[in-house]
Amino acid sequence: MKKRFGLAVSLVLCVTAAAVQLSAGSAMAEEPKQPLPMQELRAFAEIFGRIKENYVESVDDRELLEHAIRGMLAGLDPHSSYLNEEEFSELQEGTSGEFGGLGIEVGQEDGFVKVIAPIDDTPAQRAGVKAGDLIIRLDEKPVKGMSLGEAVSLMRGKPGTEVVLTIAREGLDKPIQITLVRAIIKVASVKGRLLEDGFAYIRLSHFQARTTDDMLQKISQLKAESSNGIKGMVLDLRNNPGGILNGAVSISDAFLTEGIVVYTQGRSEESRLDFNAAPDDVLDGAPIVVLVNGGSASASEIVAGALQDHRRAIIMGSQTFGKGSVQTIIPVSDTAAVKLTTARYFTPSGRSIQGEGIKPDIALSDLEVTRKEVDKATRVKEADLAGHLGKGDDQSQESSDSKSSDEAGPSVIEEDFQLNEALNLLKGLNIYSSWE
Repeated sequence: MKKRFGLAVSLVLCVTAAAVQLSAGSAMAEEPKQPLPMQELRAFAEIFGRIKENYVESVDDRELLEHAIRGMLAGLDPHSSYLNEEEFSELQEGTSGEFGGLGIEVGQEDGFVKVIAPIDDTPAQRAGVKAGDLIIRLDEKPVKGMSLGEAVSLMRGKPGTEVVLTIAREGLDKPIQITLVRAIIKVASVKGRLLEDGFAYIRLSHFQARTTDDMLQKISQLKAESSNGIKGMVLDLRNNPGGILNGAVSISDAFLTEGIVVYTQGRSEESRLDFNAAPDDVLDGAPIVVLVNGGSASASEIVAGALQDHRRAIIMGSQTFGKGSVQTIIPVSDTAAVKLTTARYFTPSGRSIQGEGIKPDIALSDLEVTRKEVDKATRVKEADLAGHLGKGDDQSQESSDSKSSDEAGPSVIEEDFQLNEALNLLKGLNIYSSWE
């Protein structure tokens, strides 16, 4: 046993030292090489050997080493992780726009799973899961102590099966339970409609490979539907958790004619990458209002920051999530990869998004507006007075029994207060520009 234990320790020590030296030589060639921490490597090998010798059950060497890799990456930041074959495949499915699960973009906070944003038209969004919720149990299993990958695996499953989320939500005295039915998630990342003639609404729920093409197609459709073209547009990025970097860059580029969209900066000046806009604007300068909130993260923040810095759009809503780091997928074998944070995002003016987010130009609370019932018996208008004067022209007097605006169907303000405020701002900008 001692001979086997010593062999395991020596083997792990040699493999670990070689891996560390290879990584240091390839990734940090421009920095002075630091001596290997031999004492810590010996401690690692010692612990590895003790687990092999004394753990209550036999553990496979590969499983132990994968645990070690996962722990090493998890200790760096919430977004670096190891991807085995299944996880790597799921990541690729997510960027293509179709995958199985609940429809929640999640991160990790204080050992719990935090909802960054529910995705539109998914079981999570329909059941009322909200950005900022902390998932503390999955069915009967406590989340505390799980890796993010383990928690995500438990949330995924066969379509049609149920999972119960126990959620801690700010403002509630005790946790709540929400039962969700798993489904195949097909994310339609772009939606749009005319709010009024000339004023368009585009909703981006996620940044995927086809998001820009779908958005341009939708804008072209709305231009054709509007009798006066597009005089202003609301770009809704609320609860958009991000996605592909190139999607964020090309979405921003669609409305910009020059300059930097975003740049990334790592540990050295040589690691800087600039992403620039091409000279075209799909809206020909028509004003834009971008709606954001605490669920707007990553690629959403890149778009909001770029349009804000270039004064191309007014940002409205609440401060965004603040996820401004770059994750690079590095294959380490045919079936596995490492998702590693390699840089930070900066807006064109040099603002770091990481941990700070994008502050809106106009702060706006998420309120609900309800229609006030009016007692018609007590409301008197000029036209109701006996002997009132006519309008002084040949037009017929409008009947006092005609349908008033109070009796109309739900308005934009009732459906979405923030969207209504954005529409009002666009109208104001359009009136102001017509006076110039």
